[in-house]
Amino acid sequence: MFSMCKQTHPATAVEFSIACRFFNNLEENLVVAGANVLKVYRIAPNVEAGQRQKLNPTEMRVAPKMRLECLATYTLYGNVMSLQCVSLAGAMRDALLISFKDAKLSVLQHDPDTYALKTLSLHYFEEEDIRGGWTGRYFVPVVRVDPDSRCAVMLVYGKRLVVLPFRKDNTLDEIELADVKPIKKAPTAMVTRTPIMASYLIALRDLDEKIDNVLDIQFLHGYYEPTLLILYEPVRTCPGRIKVRSDTCVLVAISLNIQQRVHPIIWTVNSLPFDCQQVYPIQKPIGGCLVMTVNAVIYLNQSVPPYGVSLNSSADNSTSFPLKPQDGVRISLDCANFAFIDVDKLVISLRTGDLYVLTLCVDSMRTVRNFHFHKAAASVLTSCICVLHSEYIFLGSRLGNSLLLHFTEEDQSTVITLDDVDQQADQQLQRQQSEDQTLDEILDVDQLELAPTQAKSRRIEDEELEVYGSGAKASVLQLRKFVFEVCDSLINVAPINYMCAGERVEFEEDGTTLRPHAENLNDLKIELVAATGHSKNGALSVFVNCINPQIITSFELDGCLDVWTVFDDATKKTSRHDQHDFMLLSQRNSTLVLQTGQEINEIENTGFTVNQPTIFVGNLGQQRFIVQVTTRHVRLLQGTRLIQNVPIDVGSPVVQVSIADPYVCLRVLNGQVITLALRETRGTPRLAINKHTISSSPAVVAISAYKDLSGLFTVKADDVNLTGSSSSAFGHSFGGYMKAEPHMKVEDEEDLLYGDAGNAFKMNSMADLAKQSKQKNSDWWRRLLVQAKPSYWLVVARQSGTLEIYSMPDMKLVYLVNDVGNGAMVLTDAMEFVPISLTTQENSKAGIVQACMPQHANSPLPLELTVLGLGLNGERPLLLVRTRVELLIYQVFRYPKGHLKIRFRKLEQLNLMDHQPSHIELDENDEREEMESYQMQPKYVQKLRPFANVGGLSGIMVCGVNPCFVFLTSRGELRIHRLLGNGDVRSFAAFNNVNIPNGFLYFDTTFELKISVLPSYLSYDSTWPIRKVPLRCTPRQLVYHRENRVYCLITQNEEPMTKFYRFNGEDKELSEESRGERFIYPIGSQFEMVLISPETWEIVPDASIRFEPWEHVTAFKIVKLSYEGTRSGLKEYLCIGTNFNYSEDITSRGNIHIYDIIEVVPEPGKPMTKFKLKEVFKKEQKGPVSAISDVLGFLVTGLGQKIYIWQLRDGDLIGVAFIDTNIYVHQIITVKSLIFIADVYKSISLLRFQEEYRTLSLASRDFNPLEVYGIEFMVDNSNLGFLVTDAERNLIVYMYQPEARESLGGQKLLRKADYHLGQVVNTMFRVQCHQKGLHQRQPFLYENKHFVVYGTLDGALGYCLPLPEKLYRRFLMLQNVLLSYQEHLCGLNPKEYRTIKAVKKQGINPSRCIIDGDLIWSYRLLANSERNEVAKKIGTRTEEILSDLLEIERLASVF
Repeated sequence: MFSMCKQTHPATAVEFSIACRFFNNLEENLVVAGANVLKVYRIAPNVEAGQRQKLNPTEMRVAPKMRLECLATYTLYGNVMSLQCVSLAGAMRDALLISFKDAKLSVLQHDPDTYALKTLSLHYFEEEDIRGGWTGRYFVPVVRVDPDSRCAVMLVYGKRLVVLPFRKDNTLDEIELADVKPIKKAPTAMVTRTPIMASYLIALRDLDEKIDNVLDIQFLHGYYEPTLLILYEPVRTCPGRIKVRSDTCVLVAISLNIQQRVHPIIWTVNSLPFDCQQVYPIQKPIGGCLVMTVNAVIYLNQSVPPYGVSLNSSADNSTSFPLKPQDGVRISLDCANFAFIDVDKLVISLRTGDLYVLTLCVDSMRTVRNFHFHKAAASVLTSCICVLHSEYIFLGSRLGNSLLLHFTEEDQSTVITLDDVDQQADQQLQRQQSEDQTLDEILDVDQLELAPTQAKSRRIEDEELEVYGSGAKASVLQLRKFVFEVCDSLINVAPINYMCAGERVEFEEDGTTLRPHAENLNDLKIELVAATGHSKNGALSVFVNCINPQIITSFELDGCLDVWTVFDDATKKTSRHDQHDFMLLSQRNSTLVLQTGQEINEIENTGFTVNQPTIFVGNLGQQRFIVQVTTRHVRLLQGTRLIQNVPIDVGSPVVQVSIADPYVCLRVLNGQVITLALRETRGTPRLAINKHTISSSPAVVAISAYKDLSGLFTVKADDVNLTGSSSSAFGHSFGGYMKAEPHMKVEDEEDLLYGDAGNAFKMNSMADLAKQSKQKNSDWWRRLLVQAKPSYWLVVARQSGTLEIYSMPDMKLVYLVNDVGNGAMVLTDAMEFVPISLTTQENSKAGIVQACMPQHANSPLPLELTVLGLGLNGERPLLLVRTRVELLIYQVFRYPKGHLKIRFRKLEQLNLMDHQPSHIELDENDEREEMESYQMQPKYVQKLRPFANVGGLSGIMVCGVNPCFVFLTSRGELRIHRLLGNGDVRSFAAFNNVNIPNGFLYFDTTFELKISVLPSYLSYDSTWPIRKVPLRCTPRQLVYHRENRVYCLITQNEEPMTKFYRFNGEDKELSEESRGERFIYPIGSQFEMVLISPETWEIVPDASIRFEPWEHVTAFKIVKLSYEGTRSGLKEYLCIGTNFNYSEDITSRGNIHIYDIIEVVPEPGKPMTKFKLKEVFKKEQKGPVSAISDVLGFLVTGLGQKIYIWQLRDGDLIGVAFIDTNIYVHQIITVKSLIFIADVYKSISLLRFQEEYRTLSLASRDFNPLEVYGIEFMVDNSNLGFLVTDAERNLIVYMYQPEARESLGGQKLLRKADYHLGQVVNTMFRVQCHQKGLHQRQPFLYENKHFVVYGTLDGALGYCLPLPEKLYRRFLMLQNVLLSYQEHLCGLNPKEYRTIKAVKKQGINPSRCIIDGDLIWSYRLLANSERNEVAKKIGTRTEEILSDLLEIERLASVF
């Protein structure tokens, strides 16, 4: 069975985050990683253009509200295991260190020439001798970087340290080490420039015999040589053995002498608590480190006695390390994350999501004398924390949306000296009588907004008072409160616990719900609903793959080819400035003018011309005027009054218009470009023709006028250097060796001598100095608020395939790209090295074009192009180029060379092919006739339609056979959403009206004008449009009941419990525990089943089932059982299997519940109350019910170690057959009479139920052990495969082939295909392949095939699709060519990544046989010439491969 696996929705979980100067040293970025995705964000002000003009950045005291903007995304062929950054000597930006599974390390850096990630060096330590034999445990390769960036270390296999030394600038006086192996006889100067020196290994057991089971490694601050702390547990223990062996952890400090490669141990601390987790170094002036254990915090420093506090009462019994109880705190640091926000303050995020600020209280000797905890906020459950710009904190999460918080200190900081002690203590005692506070020397800091129980106290040791006397001003204590506020969040749908497909509810025009059952697959609209998140971040996520617009109304308009909407004069309108007032529709040789108010009416006798076809209508002069362009005229109107009519008489019709207020650019069919500008002289507006023109040969085939607000389009060099507002560096780096890059021009000799510090000495007072440093600290956001002056540009494409950019109004050529239709990854200026003086003479222009790069043969010609500023306030310009077969989308990035300081990088490429390739080549005669015809031609209708506001979003609509919306919001990520599945959109216009707020109009294949809006409940700023319904509890199993159109969901709430069951000889008894107020009680689960209606996505009231305490739901399905009384029909029931989790002493028992959903008369005013649940059966079983399914109208349950088949009769279950199985069956699925079961440890088995004999027998099974997570059938016509996902993140396909010799006559299931997915899959379902839309392809290659949709715990979605053999062979060849054709990011090989991974070596080769869809799809992003070369290598044509990909895309976009 041949198949293909492709991920369609990338992972959204965040596991690592660091602050790093990724693009240049001016600006700090946030780099986040999760699964195999790496993203780079910057923090940017969230200020709209209107507000921005009122602000003066230099005078602002407080930063405006901030947002996260994504600047780059990279998908890797490997999961990120650890992420750090380092500043290499002489580099203009930081490098990233990323480690990958087992023991790989890549050093990467941003490349300013191509805006890509380039790999600086690769380090691989997976040889057998390093691995040191077979180990069952899995080790994470942890990377740590020295704070002074002298070296980095990576812990591999828990046994060895890899040391990666970095060269410092003072290389001359150091002894040269063996470098990264130099090229033979290389010039020594080059070799000494390499910033990374040769790595070497240290075996931990050589340092000290006992070092094993390393828990954490960290570098200490402030040592002369890099000093590494290693926290480890030489002899392990566990909570059950505390009485025998308790304090087992050890902390050692090792000094790394990189030159001599000697590593003395300089400090050791023994017998730390057994539950130590992490160690955190503290910066100077305090120094030392904090050891975090589950129940305590311990401060250690080399020459100072340790100070530790216990955070709950468990620490008192589990360790003999001296700890003080911390008053008023009862927390556990299990799964907590930490980040320093100051030298002596750190933020702690607990596993409950609470944020605490921990302050180290330091005395005058700079030793830590106390800890102070302050609960600041409750937030998301984090996986990582990172501090940016010293006042923002990023909480990365796998279980909920990641957040960006801004923290500020409150000014009412209580400054208390020791004189106030007595009064303070008196107040304190009245407020809170606590046994700790009978001491007289209490100094309590009053937290202003906290409840008294949380008021934390601070002791000052008796000795201190004796030594310094009570008037010691030395101990001034300042404790500040912190306030956290949320700035932005990143949407995350991980983990996908469970998912199912349901029918999409559609809304009719009059607002009622449309509800006939779809009869055939083509009419069925399904959506994907997933139970995502955990605990308080739990939610239902509804995914939609293509947008179905909500059609408000539609009317037939014969012969209309194009549509526009425009505004009336903005100064005349009293209200609603942003509503469209006129709609113009163009027919083949006439125009309709409609007025759009409360209703839409045709108007006549206006200044608009109606007896000629219109080819463009738009607004000019800040929406005061309207310009209407026909094939012969340009008309300027104010409202409906004609002001001016400019005839265009050049012997050829106008075919395309582009406006950048106040310029109007026209393209004439014979290749000329005419520019007009709006002038207002003495109050009379006029359109004046620009006397500067551009040459008309080779003929111009597409134009776009662009008004730049981003400041990227600039010809001045100083803009690029000083503002640094964009994300690119100032210069170059050659061949991987760092070259010093020129900074800014130095104007003043004094600056040259003293740098900027020269000015600092001229300051008069300390106050000025302080003010200046504060200003410097906030420069980064002031710089981002500076507004660029608008500039105007004309972008044209010519018949010869070149793209040219001219500045307006002087029409100077500033940029030239050869062969733009080829679609190279980076578009560069071919005139970068041509002196500007040449370009001024008109006649030498052709000479330049000839002198530039050669053309690729037969690249597709650009047919249409648009340059558009998207993002917030147009800060992210995109270039879209449409050729006959596809749409190329480029983003503009800053580049310091050449005349115009930009380059273009390809972001995405959309396939615009028809199903039937139509032949467009026309005869010469037709061409001539069309030259004379001034009628509207359908082929000149623009396919790229920019819009400013549709549903609150701006972007571009791509009309044609595969219509889609292209958005790029202030979040900075490109989003492409298909419209309508497979409709064909002819033309499009945004439409904002009283009745249709921020909607749009479009014509599809018929001549119906549809007026519609985007459904407002979906969030479009994500990879797929999504609706997240928060539940505030963990969602578990989810099923869709099709008959009643309702979702049934199991939820799990967690609450602490003080009771538990004890076994007392014959029965169990409930006993209650009381362990004092500092004890943290365990968490118990309460399960519930609720119904959720897809109309409102709310829980149906009074129709839920609350399960008993301790009863856990293990299985939930809708089963079809034979109906009582009549043997013929089947009826759907909800069947739930549960288990009572008491304790290990009490035997496990479970229940089977069977319910039926019945419709009742809803309560008045509550339409949702029409469902009720009726209990059909509920009974305790002999063991835990672990899995449920149905076969031939019988119920199948996994019960303990057996599988039972039951028959439902007279409200009771009667046993029919049973069979013994292996360890724990957790999933059962059936088809016909076959039962496919998954064992959690012993792989899969296939059972067969014979109804007439009432027997259940084992048909076949897999002999090798496998930890199975999910199972599903792979249906390929008459072949049935068994798809399995396992704990090692693989997908495996098994088949039953009794004829094959190795199957031992069918006893053994054969492994037919395997693939490493890299993410854990717990849930899958099948969808039948079917054709949608108008173009039905014959023969349909996917008849009777089903594709399997999977969801992962990292928030990714994808599918596995059986392929026809011919296609599989073609893709396999393509995959093999692409493996060696493309450069591998981070040096990761896709083939190695996709090879099945196993803990134990198995005696069989990988079967492969599953195509890597992600790799095949990367073929689309190659340039046209590269694609043709690859296609030629495998003996096929590019079009065939692209149409295969398009067909698969259409199959998969059913949601």
